Formats: sequence, structure tokens, C-alpha cells
Amino acid sequence: MMITDDRPGAVLLTGGRLHEPYSKVAHGLIRDSERFEIVAVADHNNAGKDAGEVLDGIHRDIPILESLDELAGLIAAGAKTPTWAIIGVATHGGQLSKQLIEAAADALRHDMSVAAGVHDYLSEVPLLVELAAERDLELLDLRKPKPPSELHFWTGEIDTVTAPRLAVLGTDCAVGKRTTTRFLHHALQEAGTHSALIATGQTGWLQGATYGFVLDSVPNDFVSGELEHAIVECWNAEQPDLILLEGQSSLRNPSGPCGSELLLSGDAKGAILQHSPGRIWFDGCEAIDKRIPPVADEIALISMYGSEVLGVCLNGENLTTAQLVAERDALRSSLDIPVVAPLLEGVSDLIDPIHAYIAAQTPQE
Repeated sequence: MMITDDRPGAVLLTGGRLHEPYSKVAHGLIRDSERFEIVAVADHNNAGKDAGEVLDGIHRDIPILESLDELAGLIAAGAKTPTWAIIGVATHGGQLSKQLIEAAADALRHDMSVAAGVHDYLSEVPLLVELAAERDLELLDLRKPKPPSELHFWTGEIDTVTAPRLAVLGTDCAVGKRTTTRFLHHALQEAGTHSALIATGQTGWLQGATYGFVLDSVPNDFVSGELEHAIVECWNAEQPDLILLEGQSSLRNPSGPCGSELLLSGDAKGAILQHSPGRIWFDGCEAIDKRIPPVADEIALISMYGSEVLGVCLNGENLTTAQLVAERDALRSSLDIPVVAPLLEGVSDLIDPIHAYIAAQTPQE
């Protein structure tokens, strides 16, 4: 991961929800970003703590503020002056709540441009448009779709790409697919493998991904084409050994099934499956008793698409460390592939199987 000191400073706005899965945008940026230097988090329910410690118990020297009024003292103490505020929550339906609008307005009054990845647009809120214009600041709507004239339809050009593709899929949304994708990317690079990453969500762009698109802001007709275009663009520019594809939602989440595009349109013959064993129901489907299928069933489904699951990664949500380890060990004993908990132990156990996959999929000269 290449990080330079000229990254603009940014503050994350989480509305008191940093400790919840809904703040997954903030969580990713707290862990790492090549595009922004995270100066602080504004979160009244966790004020006075370190953002890394709230996230996963790792001190990252990112203070949590009660309000943006505390920025002046932080800057006086030597912190970089933030020029951006980023809405760090991903709400159900991508709605821009009154609370988030007020937080964005406060950031503009503190002379910061504002970025958001929700489906409601900052640029369509009169108050924010007025404040931004008064201060010559920017409103960046990461999920605002491009016009159809700038989108791509699937053509089959994917067949010109000889680098294998590896899809990181999940058994549900918000289970850590993006985090695992980045972990794998960095681990492969450290192992001397030239990997490249295709981001498919707004957080991937915020973290600095060079290639990709925001999948759920693209009309369905163009999703496959935009994926293909990103892969081909990446291949032509870098000729990597492996292209990692960040997944969205899951193949069977009824509120937003997704993933077959990576296997079919992206022609990923290998996959890593991300799972949260402490979660019973699909996210948002608790009241209607829509349950997440067993891992073995999901592996079997992926195989029907002609793709092989090389390993399973576990999210420890709702579990103690001991419970997570027990779930990992149980899956290890029932599956014949590696099972790891990335936040607990990293992803090194997956590197050898991925190298074997690259060797098997790469055409011989």
C-alpha cells in the first residue's frame, strides 16, 4: 500500500454510530486509505476515545470528537487541517437523514467539502448547495450515476484478459468482503505477486482504488459492462498476475441479490467466501425470517456457476473471540479448504491456495 503525505485531511461523520456495522464506510477508512488522511471522527456517542480502539481494539491515533468545534484545538496541537468531511455510515436504502444533513451542513460551516456514498444526494439538498456555494466548497455524491452515454455494455472483451480473476463473495451484505479483498491484495503484494483490485463500492474509491465503479448506482443493463470495462482497463494498464473482484451483498440476499456478475460477466473461476457465523438472518430480513444458508450450501451454489471456492473468511460480529475461534475450527473440520478470521489472524493461510489457483488458470507460454 503506497501512502503519501500529500493526502488531504478528512473527518468522518458517523452520527453516533461508529460502533455499529452501519458505519462500515468509516471502518474501512479508519483501517486504511491511500486517498485521504483521516484526522478525526465526529461521533458524540464515542467521544474521547480512539477510533481504532472502538473499531477493533487497535490504537490508530485517530481521536473521536464530540463535535467539529473541537477541531480547532486538534489543529493547534499539530493535526493536519481537514479539507474534507466524509459521511461514514451506509444507511438502509441509502437515505440521507435529517441528522446526516445537519452534520454535512456543520462540516461546510467549518470550511470542509463533503463526500457521501448514500443514494440521496448532497447536491440536491438546498441548504447544502447554498452553504457550499457561499464557501466555494465541493459536494461529492459518490453514488450519483453517470449518464448512459458514459456507461459500457458487456461485449465479451473480457476474453482478452488472461490474468485470472478471484471474486470475494459473501453470504450476506456488510460481512467484510471489501476488508478481506484489501487484506488479500496487500498480502499478495508482500508475497511478490502483482495483484490488482477492482472496487465495486463507494468505500473502495474513498480508500484509493484505481479501478472500479459503484455497482449499486449503475442501471442493471450496464452492471456487467461496467465490471468488464474495469477489468479490461486494469489488465491493459498493469498486466497483473491476479485481479481481485470486490463483491457486493450476496447471491441469495432477497433484498439485493448480487455476485453472479463477478462469476459470469467477470469470468472469475475462483472465489473467497466471506461469512458471519454470528448472524442468523440476512441483513434487514430478520422480521420475515429469511435465514442465511450454511456455508457448505453456498460453496455448492458457487460451484454451479463453474467457480471454485478457495477459502472461507469469517467475520466475528456478535461473537466473542473464543466463539469465533470455535466456529472457525468447526468449519475447518467440515471443509477441505482453509478457513481464517482475517481480523484475528490475517489471511496468510490463503496465499498458497491462491498461488496454486493463479498457476492453474494462467495460460502457459
